[in-house]
Amino acid sequence: MNPDTSPELIDIAVNFTDKAFAPDRREVLARAADAGVTAVVIPGSTLAESEAALELCQQHPRQLFCTAGIHPHYARDFNSDSLISLKELCKEPAVRALGETGLDFNRNFSTPEQQLRAFEQQLELACETGMPLLMHERDAHQAFIERVKAHRDHLSRAVLHCFTGSREALFACLDLDLHIGITGWICDERRGEHLKPLVRNIPANRLMLETDAPYLLPRDLRPKPKSRRNEPCLLPHVAQRVADCRGETLAQLAAATTATARAFFDL
Repeated sequence: MNPDTSPELIDIAVNFTDKAFAPDRREVLARAADAGVTAVVIPGSTLAESEAALELCQQHPRQLFCTAGIHPHYARDFNSDSLISLKELCKEPAVRALGETGLDFNRNFSTPEQQLRAFEQQLELACETGMPLLMHERDAHQAFIERVKAHRDHLSRAVLHCFTGSREALFACLDLDLHIGITGWICDERRGEHLKPLVRNIPANRLMLETDAPYLLPRDLRPKPKSRRNEPCLLPHVAQRVADCRGETLAQLAAATTATARAFFDL
């Protein structure tokens, strides 16, 4: 695609610190720009990754932004020093949100108790600083909703990224005025069919798009790429699928989701 003709898009979650991007990060960003993806947000999953994401942002200040946080997988490492470090990272101009934080009771790489403690403290930090919050939830819906609800009145903005849940889960999130991130999961005929009617229910000012690259390569790409690595340049494909499901044009969806992402992350 040519950026002069393709709609502007913002990818709110690209795991750009992943080693899969190490050989060709500049080329990946160039392809993203050519596809109309003008800004990319890199989620922080650990303190080390958050710092690495910040360094990448400083190398590409016009295209890259990041978050700072500790993912539930790594909640076992969260301590009082972690909180101090996150506070310092939040002062950096490129850091536009806290996270990725939340709950993941599917794999339990950290115990539920460790996850709940880390999530609670990052929620409190978001309330204290006024920073937006990038969140993750898997197989922990009730506990997740309870924790967010307890803090929602004091959170500025919060997004549940890579939403793959049920209708009930979606409406519970919308009732809490959360933003929703949709990925190429909606392109997966095995697991994502239920999302197609659900995305119609997300208000335009709360819907954002993401690839979650290098993961979640859209399964319906034709021809299938030789590499299994997902890239932000494929966000227009996800956007077209979401637009089709919502009965909108790609241009309409792109304009709305880009405006929403700009407002959310203060881009």
